[in-house]
Amino acid sequence: MDSQEPSVAPLTCGPSHPGPPEGARLTSGTPGGSRRKDWSCSLIVASLVGAFGSSFLYGYNLSVVNAPTPYIKAFYNESWERRHGHPIDPDTLTLLWSVTVSIFAIGGLVGTLMVKLIGKFLGRKYTLLVNNGFAICAALLMACSLQAGAFEMLIFGRFIMGVDGGVALSALPMYLSEISPKEIRGSLGQVTAIFICIGVFTGQVLGLPELLGKESTWPYLFGMNAVPAVVQLVSLPFLPESPRYLLLEKHNQVGAKQAFQTFLGKEDVSQEMEEVLAERRVQRNIRLVSVLELLRSPFVRWQVVTVVLTMACYQLCGLNVIWFYTNSIFGKAGIPPEKIPYITLSTGGIEILAAVFSGLVIERLGRKPLLIGGFGLMTLFFGILTITLTLQDHAHWIPYLSIVCILAIIASFCSGPGGIPFILTGEVFQQSQRPAAFIIAGTVNWLSNFAVGLLFPFIQKSLGTYCFLVFAAICLTGAVYFYFILPETKNRTHAEISQAFAKRNKAYPPEEKIDLAVADAKMMGKPEPDSSSTLDNSVKNEIV
Repeated sequence: MDSQEPSVAPLTCGPSHPGPPEGARLTSGTPGGSRRKDWSCSLIVASLVGAFGSSFLYGYNLSVVNAPTPYIKAFYNESWERRHGHPIDPDTLTLLWSVTVSIFAIGGLVGTLMVKLIGKFLGRKYTLLVNNGFAICAALLMACSLQAGAFEMLIFGRFIMGVDGGVALSALPMYLSEISPKEIRGSLGQVTAIFICIGVFTGQVLGLPELLGKESTWPYLFGMNAVPAVVQLVSLPFLPESPRYLLLEKHNQVGAKQAFQTFLGKEDVSQEMEEVLAERRVQRNIRLVSVLELLRSPFVRWQVVTVVLTMACYQLCGLNVIWFYTNSIFGKAGIPPEKIPYITLSTGGIEILAAVFSGLVIERLGRKPLLIGGFGLMTLFFGILTITLTLQDHAHWIPYLSIVCILAIIASFCSGPGGIPFILTGEVFQQSQRPAAFIIAGTVNWLSNFAVGLLFPFIQKSLGTYCFLVFAAICLTGAVYFYFILPETKNRTHAEISQAFAKRNKAYPPEEKIDLAVADAKMMGKPEPDSSSTLDNSVKNEIV
């Protein structure tokens, strides 16, 4: 144990416990071999099980509706004709199909708004467990809709799956952020994005005609939503709750210590406990902040702006629009129509590889370079794609260049912007602010998703192939903002990140000013200022 750590010795297992060896407390510059010590079995299982039952389902439901589109429309027409005695009007059919696709985003918004209320009473882990009920109910509704002859069941099931996605994309990043050491917080958080990509790819594969993409089996595509939910439901109860939640919100120090020991795979967790207790000293009377209070607070102004802009760029950068052009570009390149679904699988594979690459390098390069590089490259390739789509009839090789641009845009997105927004939201806010921050981030995320689906047909009709210049401008705006505003959060504690933003906000909470004064006095070797007004006696007795 370092010479500066005698004050936290009572938190170890025994008075003679020597503490972890020097290599066990890693810094960002530690070689990759020793970094593996941070990855305990429990941490890996928690991230995989949590992501499989949460972000995987979000990605799966983004792509699963594509393959059975003609069969679902035929089902709508048959149900309508059976009820009303005449075929459905084409405009009504288009409206029903649009509602079926877009209601997923409306459900996501509802789920996001529910997270704070559920999480306040249940915590991170049990919020994820309860959320599986939404997925199972939705899967049963959608899988039985064809036999029941009720297309309303399919639409309502999509809405409930949206609720599941809204809860999952807020609760899961919070859980992963709070259980991971700061040295691998980015890599562990990137698991969310990796499983979104795997979910998209799985939806594409299962939608092939040889598997479940047939007229007789398409309901089973939607019934598959129950499988990841059941896996998480039977696995996650054996893992601990978030130690930060237990200590800061439930004041359960014993449970928090045990949770840290389980997730970190070591007995001596005194350093981690002290970091969280330091945050508790800064936020003595911790209380969950409301969304309105967070928006009004001058102490987190730039954090809120950063999260809002990051989530807006995440959805408005144009990646979802790429799929609109994929089939036509592949067709122009001479690929037979019956082969296009198989070629499209390459885009899902690129997504997974790029997301895995990001997870491997995020703790070496940092969040900021990956965001700037990702959005910058997307700006470049959107510009090239606009040119190639405009000139694609002038030479036979130009459509192939368009395919390269599409794959490059997907890779650029998934290598940074595809997962880091969820990580940043968990990093740049303190414990009491985090649930409200995820509500804001989720609201922007789902409203932007809905806006793209609603407005893109009009943008495409007005601008044609030049519509990609709109998305290039959005990506460029994001890259410039992150270059000038965003501080690097790699390998920093939540308190250090808050202090970095406080310099830009030009406003420090009163408690944080005193805490900074204590830290400065220690560094200068001067007597510490009296901090008794900010450090309650119970905490003093625990760690001093």
